[in-house]
Amino acid sequence: MAQGEQAQSEEGPEWFRYPLLAVQPHARRWLESEYLLGLAPNTIEAYGRGVEDFLGYCKRVDADPVTASKETIARYVGDLRRRPSPRGAHVVMLESGVGLSNATLQQRLTAVRVFFDFLVEDNGRETNPVGRGRYTPGKRFAGKDSRGLIPRFHKLPWIPNEQQWTEFLACARQEPIRNRCMLALAYDAALRREELCLLRTDDLDPAHRLIRIRAETTKGRRARTVPYSAATGDLLRAYLDHRRSVAHSRGPLFLSESRRNYATPLTLWTWSKVVRRMADRAGLPEFSTHTLRHLCLTDLARAGWDIHEIATFAGHRDPQTTQQYIHLSGRDLTERLAQGMHQIHAWRVQTLAGAPDRVETK
Repeated sequence: MAQGEQAQSEEGPEWFRYPLLAVQPHARRWLESEYLLGLAPNTIEAYGRGVEDFLGYCKRVDADPVTASKETIARYVGDLRRRPSPRGAHVVMLESGVGLSNATLQQRLTAVRVFFDFLVEDNGRETNPVGRGRYTPGKRFAGKDSRGLIPRFHKLPWIPNEQQWTEFLACARQEPIRNRCMLALAYDAALRREELCLLRTDDLDPAHRLIRIRAETTKGRRARTVPYSAATGDLLRAYLDHRRSVAHSRGPLFLSESRRNYATPLTLWTWSKVVRRMADRAGLPEFSTHTLRHLCLTDLARAGWDIHEIATFAGHRDPQTTQQYIHLSGRDLTERLAQGMHQIHAWRVQTLAGAPDRVETK
Protein backbone atom coordinates (compact mmCIF):
# COMPACT_ATOMS: atom_id res chain seq x y z
CA MET A 1 0.00 0.00 0.00
CA ALA A 2 2.98 2.29 -0.58
CA GLN A 3 1.03 4.45 -3.02
CA GLY A 4 -1.80 4.92 -0.55
CA GLU A 5 0.62 6.12 2.07
CA GLN A 6 1.52 9.19 0.03
CA ALA A 7 0.20 12.53 1.25
CA GLN A 8 -3.42 13.09 0.29
CA SER A 9 -2.66 16.58 -0.98
CA GLU A 10 -0.49 14.99 -3.71
CA GLU A 11 -2.46 11.83 -4.54
CA GLY A 12 -6.11 12.77 -4.01
CA PRO A 13 -8.60 10.94 -1.78
CA GLU A 14 -7.10 7.78 -0.31
CA TRP A 15 -9.82 5.33 -1.31
CA PHE A 16 -8.42 2.45 0.74
CA ARG A 17 -9.54 4.38 3.82
CA TYR A 18 -13.15 4.46 2.59
CA PRO A 19 -13.87 1.07 0.96
CA LEU A 20 -17.68 1.44 0.96
CA LEU A 21 -17.56 5.00 -0.32
CA ALA A 22 -15.11 4.04 -3.06
CA VAL A 23 -17.55 1.55 -4.63
CA GLN A 24 -20.70 3.66 -4.23
CA PRO A 25 -20.89 5.66 -7.51
CA HIS A 26 -22.65 8.76 -6.14
CA ALA A 27 -20.50 8.94 -3.01
CA ARG A 28 -17.29 8.47 -4.95
CA ARG A 29 -18.15 11.25 -7.42
CA TRP A 30 -19.11 13.49 -4.52
CA LEU A 31 -15.79 13.07 -2.67
CA GLU A 32 -13.85 13.44 -5.92
CA SER A 33 -15.62 16.73 -6.61
CA GLU A 34 -14.88 17.99 -3.09
CA TYR A 35 -11.22 17.13 -3.57
CA LEU A 36 -11.08 18.88 -6.95
CA LEU A 37 -12.59 21.99 -5.35
CA GLY A 38 -9.43 22.20 -3.25
CA LEU A 39 -10.77 21.40 0.22
CA ALA A 40 -8.14 20.91 2.90
CA PRO A 41 -6.86 17.32 3.39
CA ASN A 42 -8.27 17.25 6.90
CA THR A 43 -11.73 18.22 5.58
CA ILE A 44 -11.58 15.53 2.90
CA GLU A 45 -10.65 13.00 5.55
CA ALA A 46 -13.51 14.07 7.84
CA TYR A 47 -16.02 13.97 4.97
CA GLY A 48 -14.78 10.58 3.83
CA ARG A 49 -14.94 9.04 7.31
CA GLY A 50 -18.37 10.52 7.98
CA VAL A 51 -20.03 9.22 4.82
CA GLU A 52 -18.18 5.89 5.10
CA ASP A 53 -19.76 5.48 8.54
CA PHE A 54 -23.21 6.33 7.16
CA LEU A 55 -22.82 3.87 4.29
CA GLY A 56 -21.80 1.21 6.79
CA TYR A 57 -24.97 1.83 8.80
CA CYS A 58 -27.13 1.65 5.66
CA LYS A 59 -25.50 -1.65 4.75
CA ARG A 60 -26.21 -3.09 8.20
CA VAL A 61 -29.91 -2.13 8.11
CA ASP A 62 -30.33 -2.87 4.38
CA ALA A 63 -31.22 0.73 3.44
CA ASP A 64 -30.46 2.57 0.22
CA PRO A 65 -28.18 5.51 1.13
CA VAL A 66 -29.25 7.54 -1.93
CA THR A 67 -33.00 7.36 -1.25
CA ALA A 68 -32.70 7.42 2.55
CA SER A 69 -35.72 9.03 4.26
CA LYS A 70 -35.83 11.26 7.33
CA GLU A 71 -36.76 8.17 9.32
CA THR A 72 -33.56 6.46 8.16
CA ILE A 73 -31.55 9.53 9.18
CA ALA A 74 -33.32 9.60 12.56
CA ARG A 75 -32.46 5.95 13.14
CA TYR A 76 -28.86 6.67 12.14
CA VAL A 77 -28.71 9.48 14.69
CA GLY A 78 -30.10 7.08 17.28
CA ASP A 79 -27.36 4.61 16.37
CA LEU A 80 -24.72 7.34 16.79
CA ARG A 81 -26.14 8.23 20.20
CA ARG A 82 -25.73 4.63 21.37
CA ARG A 83 -22.15 4.23 20.17
CA PRO A 84 -19.58 3.31 22.82
CA SER A 85 -16.52 5.48 23.22
CA PRO A 86 -13.77 4.64 20.74
CA ARG A 87 -11.31 5.24 23.57
CA GLY A 88 -12.56 2.22 25.46
CA ALA A 89 -14.06 1.59 28.85
CA HIS A 90 -11.99 4.31 30.54
CA VAL A 91 -14.37 6.99 29.21
CA VAL A 92 -17.72 6.64 30.95
CA MET A 93 -19.55 9.77 29.77
CA LEU A 94 -18.65 12.64 27.47
CA GLU A 95 -20.31 16.06 27.20
CA SER A 96 -22.64 14.68 24.54
CA GLY A 97 -24.11 12.21 27.02
CA VAL A 98 -22.95 9.28 24.88
CA GLY A 99 -19.72 7.53 24.00
CA LEU A 100 -19.06 9.77 20.99
CA SER A 101 -18.23 13.42 21.62
CA ASN A 102 -20.66 16.10 20.50
CA ALA A 103 -18.06 17.35 18.01
CA THR A 104 -17.82 13.87 16.46
CA LEU A 105 -21.61 13.60 16.17
CA GLN A 106 -21.80 17.01 14.50
CA GLN A 107 -18.93 16.14 12.16
CA ARG A 108 -20.57 12.88 11.03
CA LEU A 109 -23.89 14.57 10.30
CA THR A 110 -22.25 17.50 8.52
CA ALA A 111 -20.54 15.08 6.13
CA VAL A 112 -23.82 13.26 5.46
CA ARG A 113 -25.65 16.57 4.92
CA VAL A 114 -23.05 17.76 2.39
CA PHE A 115 -23.33 14.42 0.59
CA PHE A 116 -27.10 14.82 0.29
CA ASP A 117 -26.63 18.42 -0.89
CA PHE A 118 -24.58 16.96 -3.73
CA LEU A 119 -27.30 14.43 -4.55
CA VAL A 120 -29.93 17.19 -4.69
CA GLU A 121 -27.77 19.38 -6.95
CA ASP A 122 -27.01 16.32 -9.11
CA ASN A 123 -30.75 15.53 -9.44
CA GLY A 124 -30.24 12.32 -7.51
CA ARG A 125 -33.08 13.23 -5.14
CA GLU A 126 -35.39 16.19 -4.49
CA THR A 127 -34.74 17.10 -0.86
CA ASN A 128 -32.07 16.82 1.79
CA PRO A 129 -33.28 14.75 4.79
CA VAL A 130 -30.60 16.08 7.14
CA GLY A 131 -31.50 19.20 9.17
CA ARG A 132 -29.05 22.07 9.02
CA GLY A 133 -30.23 24.16 12.00
CA ARG A 134 -28.24 25.52 14.89
CA TYR A 135 -28.97 24.95 18.58
CA THR A 136 -29.08 28.10 20.72
CA PRO A 137 -28.88 27.76 24.54
CA GLY A 138 -31.96 29.28 26.13
CA LYS A 139 -33.87 29.47 22.85
CA ARG A 140 -33.41 25.80 21.98
CA PHE A 141 -33.91 25.39 18.22
CA ALA A 142 -34.72 28.74 16.61
CA GLY A 143 -37.68 27.88 14.40
CA LYS A 144 -38.99 24.75 12.78
CA ASP A 145 -36.96 25.16 9.57
CA SER A 146 -33.68 25.70 11.41
CA ARG A 147 -33.89 22.75 13.75
CA GLY A 148 -30.78 20.59 13.87
CA LEU A 149 -30.76 16.88 14.57
CA ILE A 150 -28.33 17.05 17.49
CA PRO A 151 -27.81 19.92 19.97
CA ARG A 152 -24.49 21.68 19.41
CA PHE A 153 -22.30 22.19 22.46
CA HIS A 154 -19.40 24.64 22.56
CA LYS A 155 -16.68 23.71 25.00
CA LEU A 156 -13.26 25.16 25.71
CA PRO A 157 -10.29 23.31 24.24
CA TRP A 158 -8.44 21.09 26.68
CA ILE A 159 -4.86 21.98 27.59
CA PRO A 160 -2.57 20.20 30.06
CA ASN A 161 -1.72 21.67 33.43
CA GLU A 162 1.91 22.04 34.48
CA GLN A 163 2.17 18.54 35.94
CA GLN A 164 0.58 16.93 32.89
CA TRP A 165 2.83 18.92 30.57
CA THR A 166 5.89 17.79 32.53
CA GLU A 167 4.77 14.16 32.24
CA PHE A 168 4.28 14.53 28.50
CA LEU A 169 7.71 16.14 28.08
CA ALA A 170 9.31 13.27 29.98
CA CYS A 171 7.92 10.91 27.34
CA ALA A 172 8.79 13.28 24.49
CA ARG A 173 12.46 13.42 25.52
CA GLN A 174 12.74 9.71 24.72
CA GLU A 175 11.62 10.27 21.11
CA PRO A 176 13.89 10.48 18.03
CA ILE A 177 15.14 13.89 16.93
CA ARG A 178 12.51 14.17 14.18
CA ASN A 179 9.59 13.79 16.58
CA ARG A 180 11.09 16.18 19.14
CA CYS A 181 11.69 18.76 16.43
CA MET A 182 8.09 18.42 15.20
CA LEU A 183 6.72 18.83 18.72
CA ALA A 184 8.80 21.95 19.28
CA LEU A 185 7.74 23.54 15.98
CA ALA A 186 4.08 22.62 16.51
CA TYR A 187 4.07 24.39 19.89
CA ASP A 188 6.40 27.29 19.07
CA ALA A 189 4.54 28.33 15.91
CA ALA A 190 1.04 27.09 16.90
CA LEU A 191 0.92 24.88 13.81
CA ARG A 192 -1.99 22.72 12.78
CA ARG A 193 -1.24 19.10 11.89
CA GLU A 194 -1.44 19.76 8.14
CA GLU A 195 0.72 22.87 8.36
CA LEU A 196 3.40 20.94 10.24
CA CYS A 197 3.46 17.76 8.16
CA LEU A 198 3.39 19.61 4.82
CA LEU A 199 6.35 21.90 5.61
CA ARG A 200 9.10 21.91 2.99
CA THR A 201 12.78 22.63 3.38
CA ASP A 202 12.44 25.86 1.41
CA ASP A 203 9.78 27.11 3.86
CA LEU A 204 12.51 27.65 6.46
CA ASP A 205 14.48 30.83 7.06
CA PRO A 206 17.03 29.71 9.69
CA ALA A 207 18.94 33.02 9.57
CA HIS A 208 15.92 34.86 10.98
CA ARG A 209 14.27 31.84 12.67
CA LEU A 210 11.10 32.13 10.56
CA ILE A 211 8.74 29.61 8.93
CA ARG A 212 6.63 30.37 5.88
CA ILE A 213 3.23 28.64 6.11
CA ARG A 214 1.97 28.23 2.55
CA ALA A 215 -1.66 29.12 1.86
CA GLU A 216 -2.49 25.72 0.38
CA THR A 217 -1.58 23.96 3.64
CA THR A 218 -3.73 26.17 5.90
CA LYS A 219 -7.33 25.76 6.91
CA GLY A 220 -8.33 29.27 5.81
CA ARG A 221 -6.10 29.30 2.69
CA ARG A 222 -4.15 32.28 4.03
CA ALA A 223 -0.35 32.30 4.03
CA ARG A 224 1.55 33.61 7.03
CA THR A 225 5.09 33.79 8.39
CA VAL A 226 5.74 32.86 12.02
CA PRO A 227 8.88 32.81 14.21
CA TYR A 228 10.32 30.02 16.31
CA SER A 229 12.58 30.11 19.37
CA ALA A 230 16.32 29.59 19.63
CA ALA A 231 15.79 26.26 21.44
CA THR A 232 13.61 25.03 18.58
CA GLY A 233 16.27 26.29 16.17
CA ASP A 234 18.82 24.00 17.85
CA LEU A 235 16.49 21.01 17.45
CA LEU A 236 15.82 21.94 13.82
CA ARG A 237 19.53 22.12 13.00
CA ALA A 238 20.07 18.73 14.62
CA TYR A 239 17.18 17.26 12.64
CA LEU A 240 18.41 18.73 9.34
CA ASP A 241 21.79 17.08 9.96
CA HIS A 242 19.99 13.80 10.61
CA ARG A 243 17.73 14.26 7.58
CA ARG A 244 20.75 14.25 5.26
CA SER A 245 21.31 10.63 6.25
CA VAL A 246 17.77 9.82 5.11
CA ALA A 247 17.59 11.88 1.90
CA HIS A 248 19.91 14.39 0.23
CA SER A 249 17.21 16.00 -1.89
CA ARG A 250 15.24 19.07 -0.87
CA GLY A 251 11.48 18.91 -0.59
CA PRO A 252 9.18 17.74 2.23
CA LEU A 253 10.85 18.56 5.53
CA PHE A 254 9.71 15.62 7.64
CA LEU A 255 10.32 12.16 6.20
CA SER A 256 9.26 8.67 7.18
CA GLU A 257 12.04 6.41 8.41
CA SER A 258 10.10 3.16 8.42
CA ARG A 259 11.38 0.36 6.20
CA ARG A 260 8.07 0.31 4.38
CA ASN A 261 8.01 4.00 3.39
CA TYR A 262 11.61 5.06 3.91
CA ALA A 263 12.37 8.67 2.85
CA THR A 264 8.75 9.36 1.78
CA PRO A 265 6.85 12.37 3.19
CA LEU A 266 5.50 11.77 6.69
CA THR A 267 1.71 11.47 6.51
CA LEU A 268 -0.80 13.25 8.75
CA TRP A 269 -2.03 9.95 10.14
CA THR A 270 1.45 8.72 11.01
CA TRP A 271 2.09 11.92 12.97
CA SER A 272 -1.22 11.50 14.80
CA LYS A 273 -0.20 7.96 15.77
CA VAL A 274 3.16 9.22 17.04
CA VAL A 275 1.52 11.82 19.29
CA ARG A 276 -1.14 9.32 20.40
CA ARG A 277 1.59 6.88 21.46
CA MET A 278 3.34 9.54 23.53
CA ALA A 279 0.05 10.69 25.07
CA ASP A 280 -0.83 7.11 26.06
CA ARG A 281 2.55 6.65 27.71
CA ALA A 282 2.01 9.89 29.65
CA GLY A 283 -1.53 8.85 30.64
CA LEU A 284 -3.14 11.80 28.83
CA PRO A 285 -5.97 10.49 26.60
CA GLU A 286 -7.12 14.06 25.82
CA PHE A 287 -3.76 15.04 24.32
CA SER A 288 -3.75 15.32 20.51
CA THR A 289 -1.76 16.95 17.74
CA HIS A 290 -3.93 20.07 18.13
CA THR A 291 -3.24 20.36 21.87
CA LEU A 292 0.14 21.98 21.17
CA ARG A 293 -1.60 24.72 19.17
CA HIS A 294 -4.16 25.25 21.95
CA LEU A 295 -1.39 25.49 24.53
CA CYS A 296 0.69 27.95 22.51
CA LEU A 297 -2.22 30.33 21.88
CA THR A 298 -3.26 30.16 25.53
CA ASP A 299 0.31 30.88 26.65
CA LEU A 300 0.41 33.92 24.34
CA ALA A 301 -2.76 35.19 26.00
CA ARG A 302 -1.20 34.63 29.43
CA ALA A 303 1.82 36.60 28.27
CA GLY A 304 -0.41 39.58 27.54
CA TRP A 305 -0.70 39.40 23.74
CA ASP A 306 -3.64 41.27 22.23
CA ILE A 307 -6.34 39.05 20.74
CA HIS A 308 -5.78 40.55 17.27
CA GLU A 309 -2.06 39.77 17.51
CA ILE A 310 -2.85 36.19 18.47
CA ALA A 311 -5.37 35.91 15.62
CA THR A 312 -2.70 37.03 13.13
CA PHE A 313 -0.19 34.59 14.61
CA ALA A 314 -2.71 31.72 14.44
CA GLY A 315 -3.93 32.56 10.95
CA HIS A 316 -7.54 33.24 11.96
CA ARG A 317 -9.70 35.47 9.79
CA ASP A 318 -12.03 36.37 12.65
CA PRO A 319 -10.71 37.18 16.15
CA GLN A 320 -13.87 35.56 17.50
CA THR A 321 -12.42 32.23 16.40
CA THR A 322 -9.31 33.00 18.42
CA GLN A 323 -11.44 33.50 21.52
CA GLN A 324 -12.25 29.78 21.55
CA TYR A 325 -8.56 28.96 21.90
CA ILE A 326 -7.80 31.49 24.61
CA HIS A 327 -8.87 30.42 28.03
CA LEU A 328 -7.24 30.78 31.38
CA SER A 329 -6.62 27.83 33.64
CA GLY A 330 -8.28 27.56 37.03
CA ARG A 331 -5.02 28.59 38.66
CA ASP A 332 -4.87 31.79 36.59
CA LEU A 333 -8.45 32.63 37.52
CA THR A 334 -7.70 31.94 41.18
CA GLU A 335 -4.68 34.24 41.08
CA ARG A 336 -6.69 37.02 39.44
CA LEU A 337 -9.51 36.58 41.93
CA ALA A 338 -7.03 36.65 44.81
CA GLN A 339 -5.46 39.87 43.49
CA GLY A 340 -8.86 41.50 43.10
CA MET A 341 -10.06 40.36 46.52
CA HIS A 342 -6.80 41.56 48.09
CA GLN A 343 -7.44 45.08 46.77
CA ILE A 344 -11.05 45.03 47.97
CA HIS A 345 -9.97 43.61 51.35
CA ALA A 346 -7.28 46.27 51.76
CA TRP A 347 -9.76 49.04 50.93
CA ARG A 348 -12.29 47.73 53.44
CA VAL A 349 -9.67 47.40 56.18
CA GLN A 350 -8.33 50.88 55.50
CA THR A 351 -11.86 52.23 55.66
CA LEU A 352 -12.50 50.48 58.96
CA ALA A 353 -9.17 51.65 60.35
CA GLY A 354 -9.80 55.28 59.42
CA ALA A 355 -10.91 57.90 61.92
CA PRO A 356 -14.64 57.63 62.67
CA ASP A 357 -16.91 60.44 61.62
CA ARG A 358 -17.52 62.90 64.46
CA VAL A 359 -21.07 62.69 65.73
CA GLU A 360 -22.57 65.74 67.36
CA THR A 361 -24.19 65.18 70.73
CA LYS A 362 -26.68 67.29 72.43
